[in-house]
Amino acid sequence: MALNRSCGSATDGRNRELVRHGVPSFPLACYWHDGETVNRVPWHWHDELETILVKEGRITVFVEGERRDLGPGEGCFIAAGALHHVLREGAGPADIHSMVFHPRLVGGSVESVFWQDYLRPLLEDAANRCVWLPGDTPWEREALEAMEAAWRACGGEPPGFEFLVREGLSRLVFLLSAHRPAVRKPPSEKALRDGERIKTMLRYVQEHYAGELTAARIAQSAAVSESECLRCFRSMMGTTPMRYVRQLRVQRAAELLETTEEKIADVGAACGFQEMSYFARTFRAFKGKTPREYRAERRAAAASGTPWG
Repeated sequence: MALNRSCGSATDGRNRELVRHGVPSFPLACYWHDGETVNRVPWHWHDELETILVKEGRITVFVEGERRDLGPGEGCFIAAGALHHVLREGAGPADIHSMVFHPRLVGGSVESVFWQDYLRPLLEDAANRCVWLPGDTPWEREALEAMEAAWRACGGEPPGFEFLVREGLSRLVFLLSAHRPAVRKPPSEKALRDGERIKTMLRYVQEHYAGELTAARIAQSAAVSESECLRCFRSMMGTTPMRYVRQLRVQRAAELLETTEEKIADVGAACGFQEMSYFARTFRAFKGKTPREYRAERRAAAASGTPWG
C-alpha cells in the first residue's frame, strides 16, 4: 500500500467525505501532508476513524467545538462522524502523517470481543469526539509510537505488513479505551444542535459558493438569525461565515489553477469572484501570492517533480 500525498478531499452535500480509504479487504489509507497540501482538506467528516501525527512543522486541528495546536511529536485521534479540519501554522517544511481506517479493520465483526469491549465504547462516546495526544504521559507516548509503527509498516510494505498495521492500530485502540475518562460530561443539547446547524450551513455554502453569498443567506439555510449563524461558526469552527466562504473560494480557485487551462479571470468568476482585482487581492491574502504566480510555481514544481509547499 503506497502512501498517498494528500491533495484535497471531495465531499458530498453534507460535507461527508466521498473518498474511499483503502479497499474493502483492507480498509485503511495513509496520507502524507506537506506545507501546502495540509491546507487543502476542507471541513469534512467520514465514517472511518482517523489519526494525525505531526513529525515536522505545526498545525491547528479543529474538531467540532474544540481546537488544539500540535507540534512535532504530538498527535490526535478523531472519532467517526466528527466534523474536523486542519490548518498549517507558520512557514517552512512540514511533515504530517494521517491514517484513516474503518473500525472493522481492528474490531472485526460487531459480535467480537474486540468490538464490544474496546471499539464500541469509543464509537458511542458522544462526549469524546477527539483524543488529544501531546505525549505528556507514558500511555500517550505509547499510543503515538503505535501510530508511527502502523505508518511505517504501510510505507515499507514488508511481508505481512497488514498484520503489523493492525497490530499498531489495535494497540492504539486498546490504549484509548483503557484510558478513556470514566466520567465525562456528555455534550449538551445546544452543542448537538450547533453541530447539525453547522453541517446544514456548510452544505449550503458548498452548493452555492460560486454564486452570491451573504451571511443572511447562510443563516437562512439553517433557519437561524445572522447573529446565531455567526456564533455557531465561531464556536464550532473558530471563524466567521464569510471568511469561510472566502477560504473555500480561494481553495477551489487554487485547484482549478493547478489542474485546468482556464483563464485566470474565468477561474475567479467560476469560484464566486466577479472582480479580478478582488480575486487577486483575496487570493494573495490566503496564499501569499497572486493567482498567476501560484499557477506558475505549481507548474514549475510539477515539471521538475519537486514537492512544493
